[in-house]
Amino acid sequence: MVIVMKQEASPADIDHVVEVIERLGYRAHLIRGVERTVVAAVGDERGKARLESLRALAGVEGVVPILKPYKLVGRELKRERTEIDVDGVIIGGREIQVIAGPCSVESREQIIEIAEIVKRGGAKFLRGGAYKPRTSPYSFQGLEEKGLEMLAEARDRTGLKVVTEVMDGHNVERVAQYADIIQVGARNMQNFALLKTLGKLRKPVLLKRGMMSTVEEFLMSAEYILAEGNYKVILCERGIRTFETSTRSTLDLNAIPVIQKLSHLPVIVDPSHGTGRWDLVLPMAKASVAAGADGLMIEIHPHPEEAFSDGYQSLVPKRYFSLMTEIKPLVAAMGRTLG
Repeated sequence: MVIVMKQEASPADIDHVVEVIERLGYRAHLIRGVERTVVAAVGDERGKARLESLRALAGVEGVVPILKPYKLVGRELKRERTEIDVDGVIIGGREIQVIAGPCSVESREQIIEIAEIVKRGGAKFLRGGAYKPRTSPYSFQGLEEKGLEMLAEARDRTGLKVVTEVMDGHNVERVAQYADIIQVGARNMQNFALLKTLGKLRKPVLLKRGMMSTVEEFLMSAEYILAEGNYKVILCERGIRTFETSTRSTLDLNAIPVIQKLSHLPVIVDPSHGTGRWDLVLPMAKASVAAGADGLMIEIHPHPEEAFSDGYQSLVPKRYFSLMTEIKPLVAAMGRTLG
């Protein structure tokens, strides 16, 4: 249920509504929008009739049921789009942000070299995996904390923000010490215990769509994070598994406008994983921008033939620079700027 407050409601009125909601056994989520302040009461729907009594409280304009299963993620609660501030860089605003870097952190020299390339191209975020979820147990699993330390050094040298993946709840605090954005990979989209742990942080989370997940399942996973109090969630479309075999995945560009209609959270696109082919990354990056994406995640590597993972979908530096140049006119045509 959503308790809509009157414009003239005092802070004391709002605090009292929150107090009553929690006394009734619900969790209260206060959302201050441009046009109105609302309080979401999230919990067992079987007792929602009790919330109707809140209409009588001072400062309350109305009590409205949320029809969608995702209460906090949806636009029924928050009409304005969410902008996420990552230490001064905004995701979900007028700027389209680019997150670029290798699939895996392989060595100190490698990640620092790539970080300097990323910055020279104009992106503000460096991606790199220190913990790698791999299909085969014999594949490279990542450098773990040593990789995190290398990412932190690359950030110190370049000023880029770091995006890196967490695999399980045991490593959340360690990864949070190094990352500016914590990534949840496609394989972990429905790792609900991990999502709950991330919800207790106040650090941005980049949630990738599962390979065989519907948009509603994707949004419900985001709901787990918001329900614990962390509203800094960025959604990432990275392709889904279909019968098509000519590409690694089927990049679902439909998901961008669909999600933006259903949710206030920012949406970025990963055309590298979405296609699995370096030659398709540029056209799909352009298509993502045209469809309204708030950002792109691009894999790059100076020597893709030697990459420990995902070399075939990685751009060499000159192609990364070309991508950053070629998407600028399209970004401008969309009335936006490249971050």
